[in-house]
Amino acid sequence: MDIKVVDTNGKETSKKVTLADSIYGIEPNDHAIYLDVKQYLAAKRQGTHKSKERADIKGSTRKIKKQKGTGTARAGSIKSPVFRGGGRVFGPQPRNYDFKLNGKVKKLARKSALSYKAKDGEIVVLSGIDFKEPSTKEFLKVMDGIDAAYEKVLIVLPEYNRNVYLSARNVQGANVVTADSLNTYEIVNSNKMVIAEGAVEKIENILK
Repeated sequence: MDIKVVDTNGKETSKKVTLADSIYGIEPNDHAIYLDVKQYLAAKRQGTHKSKERADIKGSTRKIKKQKGTGTARAGSIKSPVFRGGGRVFGPQPRNYDFKLNGKVKKLARKSALSYKAKDGEIVVLSGIDFKEPSTKEFLKVMDGIDAAYEKVLIVLPEYNRNVYLSARNVQGANVVTADSLNTYEIVNSNKMVIAEGAVEKIENILK
């Protein structure tokens, strides 16, 4: 699949890049995408929730009333869950929600997500995205040139660029990543994907 490279003004240049059909033209696997997104979101959960169970409650350990002859159920501790202020039964405890997902499935998920983007015409290959200094105004000017100023846009760079990152930081919906940190969730969560010209080859080397 050939796609024309555009400049920072949104105008087509004379250059073209070939997007590999083995990455951008496969039959998408929806279940692989689902698993990869699920794993990504699960790994982001803190899992620090904690409720006090019976053993965590402060209180006297004396038997609060005699065993028989009260006409009510026997009770041995004020910490019992049946009393107000007692411990919670089977309450949430700190845990790790992350789970293992095979590398082949993760690669398939990214290829599937990229194939959807290519099929829907939501990929733009951009030439020369760089700024002399951080500038939100200049960044918005570039996004406006490619009709992505008011959309969820994912910018993929070949390597970390501090000025581009800082320029996009205050723009709602804009997300800047490097080719080696590209993940399925960020691809499917964007309306338009802007790939820097130098990042195309890096993505293919990672996913080939």
